Amino acid sequence: MTTAIDFSQDRTRLDMGALIAVGVTIIGWASAFPAIRAGLQGFGPAELGALRFAIAAVPAALYLLIMRPPAPARGEGWRFAYGGIVFVGLYTLFLNVGEMTVSAGAASFIINVSPIITAAFAVFVLGERFPIVAWIGTAVSFAGIGLIAFGEGEGLRLDTGALLILGAAFAAATTTIVQKPLFSTHRPLTVAAWNMVIGALVLAPFLPNAIGQAGDATTQSLAAAVYLGLVPSLVAYASWAVALSRLPAARASNYLYTVPAVATVMGYVWLGELPSAAGMAGGLLALGGVVLVNLSRR
Repeated sequence: MTTAIDFSQDRTRLDMGALIAVGVTIIGWASAFPAIRAGLQGFGPAELGALRFAIAAVPAALYLLIMRPPAPARGEGWRFAYGGIVFVGLYTLFLNVGEMTVSAGAASFIINVSPIITAAFAVFVLGERFPIVAWIGTAVSFAGIGLIAFGEGEGLRLDTGALLILGAAFAAATTTIVQKPLFSTHRPLTVAAWNMVIGALVLAPFLPNAIGQAGDATTQSLAAAVYLGLVPSLVAYASWAVALSRLPAARASNYLYTVPAVATVMGYVWLGELPSAAGMAGGLLALGGVVLVNLSRR
């Protein structure tokens, strides 16, 4: 027997809860880029991911033990598993390994193919509406991310690292579509908690090496790993689940175009990385595209 999926709770306007969830996600994921760079100074890419999600999985598991949410219904188990395996495990490995050879700006350009993939799948798989003005806004935002990437002066080349980051973008986009139906019957924090726990188990084979590397890692690298586990993982994955439960998938994903712009500001404040004129223009263009999408609200 198939359970009907009800998306009536999806909203086209940002209420306060959705606004806070989107804002926390943007800040949390934007901060992940400099934190990953700092963490990779002391850990291998797989080891950093394993340690990051091992830290996040502890409070997530406690949440599941205390709250005892309903077990997945028939046909839902694979959706939970997909989030942990693909959105946490594969996404983390692809992104961390890719960032070892791809500049931060180029990585942000490639990873932001994800909202485009999400919007296309949302229209054809979930039956969501995404007007032509929204597609124009998406194109404007993507062009802005391109300016940020090429503003670094390193350009964009198609190598193994770039392909891995493209794989990470596909992993994020498909997980959004696969897990969207779960929010009609499960709390967002439940979905996020299972993603953390399952993802940590997927990455667990790299954890012994991570613990070994921690003995030689600098204080900055250790702090980055802990920060990644608590903020971009535990907090931001949870806030993203809340945002996705309250907004259509295509529209929620479009807000992620603001992540590189916020990351650029953070890079300047935290690391003294002065953005180029092209980078600043790209950030404004990306924000303008997000505004355009929201002007197309039905």
